[in-house]
Amino acid sequence: MPKINQTLGEFIIEHQSSFKYSSGELSRLINSIRLAAKVVNYEVNKAGLVDILGDIGDTNVQGEAQQKLDVYAHDKFVQTLTKRNIVCGIASEEEEDFICINSIDANNQNKYVVLIDPLDGSSNIDVNVSVGTIFSVYRRVTPVGSPVLIEDFLQKGSEQVAAGYVIYGTSTMLVYTTGAGVNGFTLNPAIGTFYLSHPDMKFPKEGSIYSINEGNYVHFPQGVKDYLKYCQKEQGNRPYTSRYIGSLVSDCHRNMIKGGIYLYPQTAQNPNGKLRLLYECNPMAFITEQAGGKASNGTERILDISPTALHQRVPFYCGSKEMVNDLESFMGN
Repeated sequence: MPKINQTLGEFIIEHQSSFKYSSGELSRLINSIRLAAKVVNYEVNKAGLVDILGDIGDTNVQGEAQQKLDVYAHDKFVQTLTKRNIVCGIASEEEEDFICINSIDANNQNKYVVLIDPLDGSSNIDVNVSVGTIFSVYRRVTPVGSPVLIEDFLQKGSEQVAAGYVIYGTSTMLVYTTGAGVNGFTLNPAIGTFYLSHPDMKFPKEGSIYSINEGNYVHFPQGVKDYLKYCQKEQGNRPYTSRYIGSLVSDCHRNMIKGGIYLYPQTAQNPNGKLRLLYECNPMAFITEQAGGKASNGTERILDISPTALHQRVPFYCGSKEMVNDLESFMGN
């Protein structure tokens, strides 16, 4: 059983041997993400005091307005992972194509690629609402030492070797898994150290919270509409409570602790859904399953979907297992 108040560094060292590919690389990679997260956290907490709020006047590959903090977080994570010579490739939600680290170091022998959403929910920064970083780690499938290729990134979520998120809120937490459960670490800002605060995190099998933007109700599939009526019906432990922050990390983090379901269905405007499979859905699905929950696109396990593009979108439902099962029954499963 993990020791409460153990530092993240101590935890990584103590549990390194339980990782089947243990060679020290993944440990250094997690440590690099920890370092970049502390830098981003510092800037997030200065929002309003320095000129880092608002959009930058440009759009990302998805055609969405880029926030200044989106670009800042992207740069910090890429710089940290690149300069420490830990990964052979990086893909970011903020970039159209992947970054090949081999082009910088021709002798790069690193085995891992990282896919990252540098600042999920960044539009909430202006109103002081929690935001986060989501990351996903895979072992490359092309030969070590050669430049990474698109197939190194287009892997099923079930092939992830690690995934996690950082939530920048009333406290800053780093939550991650390497396939042996989920553990959460809270930053002590006085000394800049993450301490184990939430060992062996688990979704309650049943919950009482549903998280969805009901403003889009008229555009939802009929199965989702029927499920929402079920959530609101007074019977047993229902009606459920509606709680929606608008930040995937924040909503899923709360639901993992309290018990609930997060829903982001396809709509008439976004027939394939809006969340990115590789940067958001796969890592959150991996964490969800490792915490005893379930993640689905409504008919299929998220981690079984074969990606076809870096910025592929899918409908996304995750949370307490029984709640997702109920949702799937309304979707015709």
